Amino acid sequence: MSLWTSATIAAATGGVASGDFAISGVAFDSREVGPGDLFVALKGEATDGHRFMAQALAQGASGVLVSEPVAGPHVRVADTAVALDALGAASRARMLGRVIGVTGSVGKTSVKEALFAALDRSAPGCAHRSLKSYNNHVGVPLSLSRMPRAAQFGIFEMGMNHAGELAQLTRLVRPHVAIVTAVALAHGAFFADESAIADAKAEIFEGLEPGGTAIIPYDSPHRDRLIAAARPFASDIVTFGRDKAADVWARESIGQAAGTLIVARLRDAELTFTLSQPGAHWVSNALAILAAVEAVSGDLPAAGLALAEMAGLAGRGRRLPIALPEGEALLIDEAYNANPASMRATLAVLGAEKAKRRIAILGSMRELGPSEAREHAALADPIAAANVDFALLVGSEMAPLAEALEGRTEFAHVADAAAAADQARGLIDVGDAVLVKGSNSVGLARVVNALAGTV
Repeated sequence: MSLWTSATIAAATGGVASGDFAISGVAFDSREVGPGDLFVALKGEATDGHRFMAQALAQGASGVLVSEPVAGPHVRVADTAVALDALGAASRARMLGRVIGVTGSVGKTSVKEALFAALDRSAPGCAHRSLKSYNNHVGVPLSLSRMPRAAQFGIFEMGMNHAGELAQLTRLVRPHVAIVTAVALAHGAFFADESAIADAKAEIFEGLEPGGTAIIPYDSPHRDRLIAAARPFASDIVTFGRDKAADVWARESIGQAAGTLIVARLRDAELTFTLSQPGAHWVSNALAILAAVEAVSGDLPAAGLALAEMAGLAGRGRRLPIALPEGEALLIDEAYNANPASMRATLAVLGAEKAKRRIAILGSMRELGPSEAREHAALADPIAAANVDFALLVGSEMAPLAEALEGRTEFAHVADAAAAADQARGLIDVGDAVLVKGSNSVGLARVVNALAGTV
């Protein structure tokens, strides 16, 4: 059964179809177009997707969504970006299942992926999620437009770096359940303070469907602010956290070799399971996930099994071996992104790792605004608490941390990811544990690849 036909695309977007065709997927990056896809030719500041229409068709696209004349199967519209929004809205309108929206300063993608695994475990093939970390004004409608009509569950990640952005996205997604994973200093360059970030994250509640549920971190200093923002839009507000006053909380949390044994108390159930991913931040993630599964009447035991089996995500906790002449070292790949909260959380994971030495390769945290120097310098304490033996600091923003580490921890400071990749392998010995983490724009995936020979 096709995802869309040319007729339904034209009806959704107000466009004109060149003829009959059917598509099985949607893409806006010509490098990702495969057989059966609809290629959406978006016009951006740097390039124009119309330049790649022939390439997309040659790669097997069944049709293209365009605003200019083209030879080949197509639907022509006035504006392809507006049309993609319309296609996403039409997809959401025809889907009769339950939709979950996820936002937060940290943990969005991890929670989205774990929620998908939890719901897919009990209903294989019936859950749909956002593609990759496509969580902005283009990625969200793209992910919506790819959702099968018969999906029972849709999980969509929504991000922002300015006020007002989430309000627009959530009204497109129209979630039945809206989760804020955490509020922390991310994109601080665009907000007056962390409270303003909390307000921007709370915009996700504005799109809740009637009878919807807001899921809020109980342990957050912004809890009451988030609850107040949710009240006008949510019929039910569920809190999660380590405190027993939360609606969903960890009655027990015991670290083991195979993971963390958790006894979670929910409103109407208690669930004992082993969480495969290490760290206190993942305990919090798991509680939010269980709250959402309960809210959509999902299968909680199946969710527990999925959390026990979930592997680390690339750039977000994936664990890889570093092959050395006489054995192996451990690589913890957290290279996708970083802010002060996630840095502290993953340094704590490194500190709990049994290893010969602990090495932290840390890239700059971007978009922190006026607090940039202070927040980088403040990483010295969690580095010391994690008993890091050597820190390789990457990027000019790391200069305050280098100064703060003088006399406390052995370190080196390099300009960029290329220099870090050149130095990294020479630092590592058999039995070491190596954490790689930094803002995505620093490019530390290059270091991960140099160490583990993968991407």
